[in-house]
Amino acid sequence: MRLDLEEMEQFPTNKIEGFKERIEAMLPTLIEHRCSEGCRGGFFSRVERGTWMGHVIEHIALEIQTLAGMDTGFGRTRETKTLGTYNVVFSYTEENVGLFAAESAVAIAESLIAGTEYDLESDLQKMREIRERVRLGPSTGSIVEEAVSRNIPWIRLGTNSLVQLGHGINQMRFQATITCKTSSIAVDMACNKELTKKMLDMASIPVAKGSICVDEEDLAETINKIGYPIVLKPLDGNHGKGASINVTNWEDAVSGLAFAKEYSRRIIVEKFITGFDFRILVIDNKLVAAAKRVPAHVIGDGENSIQELIAIVNLDPRRGYGHENVLTQIDVDRDTEDLLGKLNYTLETIVESGEVVYLKSTANLSTGGTSVDITDMLHPENIFLAERISRVIGLDICGVDIMAENLTQPLKDNGGVILEVNAAPGFRMHLAPSEGLPRNVAAPVIDMLYPPGKSCRIPIIAVTGTNGKTTTTRLLAHIVKNNGYKVGFTTSDGIYIQNHMMEKGDTTGPQSAQYVLRDPTVEFAVLETARGGILRSGLGFSICDIGIITNIQEDHLGISDIHSLEDLAKVKATVVESIKKDGWAILNGDDEHCMKLGAELNCNVAYFSLDEESPFIKKLSAEGKTVAVYENGFITIKKGEWKIRIERATHVPLTLGGKAKFMIANVLAATLASYVWGFKTEDISLSLQTFIPSAAQTPGRMNIFEFRKFKVLIDFAHNASGYRGVEEYLQSVDASKKIGIIAGIGDRRDEDIRECATIAARMFDHIIIRQEKYLRGRSEEEIINLILEGITASGQDVTYEIIPKETEAIRHAIKFAEEGSFITCLSDVVTNAIEIVQEYLDKENEHGIV
Repeated sequence: MRLDLEEMEQFPTNKIEGFKERIEAMLPTLIEHRCSEGCRGGFFSRVERGTWMGHVIEHIALEIQTLAGMDTGFGRTRETKTLGTYNVVFSYTEENVGLFAAESAVAIAESLIAGTEYDLESDLQKMREIRERVRLGPSTGSIVEEAVSRNIPWIRLGTNSLVQLGHGINQMRFQATITCKTSSIAVDMACNKELTKKMLDMASIPVAKGSICVDEEDLAETINKIGYPIVLKPLDGNHGKGASINVTNWEDAVSGLAFAKEYSRRIIVEKFITGFDFRILVIDNKLVAAAKRVPAHVIGDGENSIQELIAIVNLDPRRGYGHENVLTQIDVDRDTEDLLGKLNYTLETIVESGEVVYLKSTANLSTGGTSVDITDMLHPENIFLAERISRVIGLDICGVDIMAENLTQPLKDNGGVILEVNAAPGFRMHLAPSEGLPRNVAAPVIDMLYPPGKSCRIPIIAVTGTNGKTTTTRLLAHIVKNNGYKVGFTTSDGIYIQNHMMEKGDTTGPQSAQYVLRDPTVEFAVLETARGGILRSGLGFSICDIGIITNIQEDHLGISDIHSLEDLAKVKATVVESIKKDGWAILNGDDEHCMKLGAELNCNVAYFSLDEESPFIKKLSAEGKTVAVYENGFITIKKGEWKIRIERATHVPLTLGGKAKFMIANVLAATLASYVWGFKTEDISLSLQTFIPSAAQTPGRMNIFEFRKFKVLIDFAHNASGYRGVEEYLQSVDASKKIGIIAGIGDRRDEDIRECATIAARMFDHIIIRQEKYLRGRSEEEIINLILEGITASGQDVTYEIIPKETEAIRHAIKFAEEGSFITCLSDVVTNAIEIVQEYLDKENEHGIV
């Protein structure tokens, strides 16, 4: 969070009377925070000596999450260049909880400063509730953790437990323990308990006798057939909801029927089988775990009531709220009261020492039950039976519920039966049993989804830099597509899947990257990655194969605490620091900041340059390194002293006949990336020749419209480096008059706006100043005055006029264009400019007039 301390900037903690004592009293566990002191109590020492409130809030935010059951500990607080304003960074396990913790930490700090009471427990409970609402369940979470341990990327789809593993065409999806490989027919069968019993019975697998009932008449008929005791449970139920067990008389049977009908219209009535409740987990038709499940219960001590015994059991640190711990707290409900009623007990009853009182009719962990691992105790015939059941029903992840005296003997010998077959069985009882060995049952799920040799990722090329990102991205996507891949790419004008625009707009942030990586048709991703998205939310991927920095030039300085090119270089470095160890960083060898970055990277590095004779490039060549250079009119790859000429620049349409040097630099970057990836040089050459710059292919990137008597150029140049690139190109353009349409961008520094205007005055004979958009906190008049100052400072003999609206400025320039004129529109909304110019060009083509 960005925190403005206001007047508290003048009051570090040692200047606030009683602050240390109050924070120690409210949060004594902060003594474990070592802080920069590196020892227990280090943070409290900092508070005593005096530290600023941003630092305190960071530690509070971390500690209250830990107290709420979400242990996390990374934090940093850094002052910005604005006095009293800090960036406070801290980690979280659940994002929504982290956001709440941020607000809570500020409120707690304010309370500690003022010396007022604060209800900390209320905030902690709120955080627990938020976590339970948004967290992944224990089964889903275990599969994600196993995937992370194997370096498999994952994306949460929506707010429930639907998760995507892997990227693009190599993705796999699962929800809880239902996977994309799970048969829908098998799930339907498992959910239809009557059909499941029939299928198992036909396969000579022992099941409990019984039938389906919808009313008391059916119930009476079934009881007459199978006799008491019976079990009633909803046909469509789960987690033991609506079940009544060991029913021994008609009155309780009718009551149990009514209870079950709250959950399902049709009710299963079966013979009650005595024994223990077992769950066997089968994954990919192989048994991986087995557990004995014990219903929630208390053991009498001859002193405390049942209610008091429940409270004592719930003090067990292994029990928690919802799924926060390995066991769940025991709650009293109708099922509990019914079971106690059968024993003529109430919650106030004091039972004899050693007596076990069961509080739930089912052994589900979600209702407070416990589990004992018995995986290593199963008879081989029972293992065979469970694995066969998974194939009979057809489930890839299958939970088999068994009632039997034990599983060390075959079921046919001890009279045990199969109660149910579960699709989406819970993993918690196996991951953290109350007794016995924990089983990593998530591992076989990942083994099934990603067997040896199956990739979970798709190739990712990430492109960043100040200028040239979009053009380089589009050219790379063209090269990749021509090599037979289905490409997804993001640019500042939209998201494209296989050259189809899916979303329009500036899509260079992490959400757009994940859009591409979520798409199941994409085989290769090329992602434009801009400064703004990195600063807001980081990257949309953890690892990329190739990272490109086109250049690092002055732009967006003074925004989001980025005040210098060194600051900007750190932001851009995020992309190349994410490259895998055997991947490649493609850097600009003519840019001093890129050269500094390259020396610090832990991956392969290759440079491109417009100057083959630069000392840096010559040094790399002497060392046998791979570089891309522009030499003797050719786009060339050099390996040591060997040259591989890919194509003559004049044959590459994007370079505008070799005149646009900054476009040659973009071509070099894309060519070098393609070469180190492994594409053939002849395929790269063909792609360079067939990539035709146009308003459709590269909107706003040196788009030239040829009228009969004059030409119009539209470009997205919006900073000094971009202006200089256009200036260099215009020097090669022969025109009777060069007209420029320019504007300033309000959130740029004064000197940046002036410098762009100065460059414009050098390259144009006449300037039209327009300023209707991107004021960003400034007035139109203020920006125009800065532009005029820049024009005056140039000392050039240039005329100008002010036409605020872009559409009117373009129409005016076209309407009064002289023969041989060259109009350049440097637009920040290229779509509008292109549409207007295209409209005039269409009119000329149709009617012969503009």
